[in-house]
Amino acid sequence: METLFEEDPADPARRPPGAERDAEPAGPRPLAVRMRPARLQEFVGQSHLLGEGSGLRTAIEQGRPHSMVLYGPPGSGKTTLARMVASNSDAAFEELSAVQAGRAEVRAVIERAAHRREHDTQTVFFLDEIHRFNKAQQDALLPAVEDGLITLIGATTENPAFEVNGALLSRVRVYALQELSAEEVQIVLRRAIERGATGAAPENGADAGGDGQHGPSGEDTKTAARVDVDVGVDEEAIEFLAARSAGDARTALNALELALRTAAELGERSVGMMRVQDALQRRAVLYDKKGDRHYDYISAWIKATRGCDPDASLYYLAVMLEGGEDPRFIVRRMVILASEDVGNADPAALAVAVAAAQAVEHVGMPEAKFALAQAAIYLALAPKSNAAGRALGAAQTHVREHGAAPVPGWLRPGARPGQDQDPTHPYDYPHDHPGQVSSQELLPESVAGERFFQAGEAEFQLARRLEEVRRMRGR
Repeated sequence: METLFEEDPADPARRPPGAERDAEPAGPRPLAVRMRPARLQEFVGQSHLLGEGSGLRTAIEQGRPHSMVLYGPPGSGKTTLARMVASNSDAAFEELSAVQAGRAEVRAVIERAAHRREHDTQTVFFLDEIHRFNKAQQDALLPAVEDGLITLIGATTENPAFEVNGALLSRVRVYALQELSAEEVQIVLRRAIERGATGAAPENGADAGGDGQHGPSGEDTKTAARVDVDVGVDEEAIEFLAARSAGDARTALNALELALRTAAELGERSVGMMRVQDALQRRAVLYDKKGDRHYDYISAWIKATRGCDPDASLYYLAVMLEGGEDPRFIVRRMVILASEDVGNADPAALAVAVAAAQAVEHVGMPEAKFALAQAAIYLALAPKSNAAGRALGAAQTHVREHGAAPVPGWLRPGARPGQDQDPTHPYDYPHDHPGQVSSQELLPESVAGERFFQAGEAEFQLARRLEEVRRMRGR
């Protein structure tokens, strides 16, 4: 009986035709490699790219590869899709990592591709971590891509708009992959466990073009899944791995393999929470992204940060990150707080929060956690003022109660039919006066004299400027 620790028999269907391979390493391949699907019907996730009739799905099914960049988080299926493109097109498959390869290795791939084309064989060149190539190295790919000598598939976790040369980017299609949901990672884990029990892949793999909510045929999600007759996997352990792997199927599978191997070596009959926590090196955090705790902790973070306590701010930030909270949700609250609670007491706070939001989109997790921590500390220690929000609220209340008063004629853009400007009251251009301040009334007549903005205690510079301006305007 095959277990999760045994090497699969050689399966040509899982090897792209024409692939250049070195001798197989001794010992079993990692579980994440052995579980890599060979057919679209087995692929889990990315339904937005692989739905029926989509361009990428059609290209794979019809064996018509095109150059592309697959942009997405780790463990989302970039390498798997690249191999499917090659195998379905009967093309030779070349694979390099930009971390280790240079221009010499790329030239060698292009030379082999030229030789194959003489024999009517296409070459799909998969370049992992393409963002690691500098401009000169990326430029070396241009002629071969433009000439169709190679079908380039680049994979990157970084935004290609920033990391891939514009000239190369214009010659490829960019597909943005999304991190897998916890439910989709569960499907991958259950399939791995089922395959270990039966010695074969499930008959009913989750279809990447579907909703990804169903698992292998005959699966009972209410009972502990079995690996073999001796070792089982508790349901809560599967759910924990899926929730805490941050959408990375490879991380989840590697942790499952380590937990199972450790349990087998220690003679344990099942893998529970303690074992998978040890394998993943993460503790279970009582946090529900969709429940009350989701709102409890973001509320606590806001109030701790507003209260100028960086330690409490960092603590609640850590709870949310460890609980798998979407960093975009967190950073949106940071941007709001920067204006709502810091405001003009420290205008740079908004710039810091917006920069953190850009870092989340540009860098992604886990590296973006440093930007989140930096922003949290800055926002917590920044002087606070809610004067801007109070001022806008006062103005809105006045409008609701009294309606919108007509704009004074001298503030309108020009004469209109039936609304001729009063030539005796032209617009008084502020730059024609010392200090660029005019005494002309700028509020409608019925609103003149209203005061909506009052500077907060921390906005002493604004308060001084406001007093000076009002004095110059005779107010």
